[in-house]
Amino acid sequence: MIKIVSFKICPFVQRVTAALEVKNIPYEIEYINLKDKPQWFLDISPNGQVPVLITENQTTLFESDAIIEYIEDEYGPLETGVTNEQRALERAWSYLGSKHYLTQCSTMSSKDEETFEQRNAKLYKAFQKAEAQLSGNTQFFKSDELSNVDVAWLPLLHRADIVKQHTGFDLLCGLPKVQAWQSALMQIGIAEKTVANDFEEKFADFYLTNTFLGSNEGTTCNTSGSSSRDCC
Repeated sequence: MIKIVSFKICPFVQRVTAALEVKNIPYEIEYINLKDKPQWFLDISPNGQVPVLITENQTTLFESDAIIEYIEDEYGPLETGVTNEQRALERAWSYLGSKHYLTQCSTMSSKDEETFEQRNAKLYKAFQKAEAQLSGNTQFFKSDELSNVDVAWLPLLHRADIVKQHTGFDLLCGLPKVQAWQSALMQIGIAEKTVANDFEEKFADFYLTNTFLGSNEGTTCNTSGSSSRDCC
């Protein structure tokens, strides 16, 4: 069976587990502490980062983009009948999502309002691009069926949902099509299947404790992505 080595709140890991879940590929997962990485992990991970995927042949794969491509190549595409142009476009939109994982992490961990607003403005621009691309006539990014783009953006949308639940701050404020997309993904329950049982608790401890977001319950945002005490 495939094995995933993970850190519990890592968005790159969630993208990989989501890719496995949507294809019903069985896997086991082991969580490590990135502040105290075990030697066996350092021995198999050239970059010392998660995720790591260990194949059934005991080959160790690293870098989330490479792992996602392996899953696609080994177990078949999520969608059939996709042209090379469409596949390339999917990869581009998937990359646009995944390259903002760390932007979102830094935004949420901001200690003061000024830092938060600067970082959130960059994150918000990515969500604005998705808003412009979405048709608003389908459940998910492309259609009413899940695609690789949905898998790639799931960590961003899932974390935005938790932030809103805990603090009232909506990272997607003023973006109705992205909000509808987020709602559709949350309703099918895929997010919960792709993280640890105590994910939300660990997430809140890390990002919503001793941070600007955590100390400003009820703060909402305006349509530029900056914080405000007014409703948007």
